[in-house]
Amino acid sequence: MFIARPVLYAASRMNRVALITGASRGIGRGISLELAAEGLDLVVNYAGNETAAAETARRCTERAAAVGHTIRVEVCQADVGQAADRNRLIRFTRESLGRLDLLVNNAGITSIGRADLLDATEENWDALMAINLKGPFFLSQLAAQLMIEQVKADEECHPKIINISSVSAHAVSTNRGDYCVAKAGLGMVTRLFAARLAEHGINVYEVCPGVITSDMTAPVKEKYDQLIADGLTLIRRWGEPADVGRAVAALARDSFPFTTGEVFNVDGGFHVRTL
Repeated sequence: MFIARPVLYAASRMNRVALITGASRGIGRGISLELAAEGLDLVVNYAGNETAAAETARRCTERAAAVGHTIRVEVCQADVGQAADRNRLIRFTRESLGRLDLLVNNAGITSIGRADLLDATEENWDALMAINLKGPFFLSQLAAQLMIEQVKADEECHPKIINISSVSAHAVSTNRGDYCVAKAGLGMVTRLFAARLAEHGINVYEVCPGVITSDMTAPVKEKYDQLIADGLTLIRRWGEPADVGRAVAALARDSFPFTTGEVFNVDGGFHVRTL
């Protein structure tokens, strides 16, 4: 059902196409489901869990049908930290769905071992940076080249790149230093590509989630349950993957055409300082 079918690039009569990295579960699945409800064709990327990725694809097809859309969903394994895989992922998107209108750089890993800042290792730093920062930078580069080609062929085409960051871009965790640095760097990646691609009509955004229910946060659930109850966020609940997905969907439908390089916080008000 999710086998690649080669098609040629065509004009806007086709569904728009979104590529979501790290989409097998968690925030990536939540984003995929919301984009499916918008009627976008999808490429669901995963690194290792094919079963979970196939489940995301199945749910997306059902979600789209429930609101009257017919979409195509393809699944592609690729490690965004590897150059060959990034190239293959973009090639797969073009060959299977014919175009690329939205890249969502969501794939990421948490700090390996969550070591204290003074005990962090270069090996773990390099592994995290490859996926969380280098991957989005160079995948955006490849996607932008394809998007520019599309804009030249169809002036009504308005592609976008959305980077999924984190409150850890500006909130310090000394046992996750590499993760914090990578997310802070992703903010600069957003602004760099926003500046470079504006002349081509390609808008670039950063969506910054707060404490979101996912596999990544499951090990610290009790800690954050208490922090949220004590007022960590103005909205006193955990965020859900769908909360992030709705923000991405709003950007995808071009609800903010006179913006680029912006940060959209989905953090329950965590970023608001109070006295």
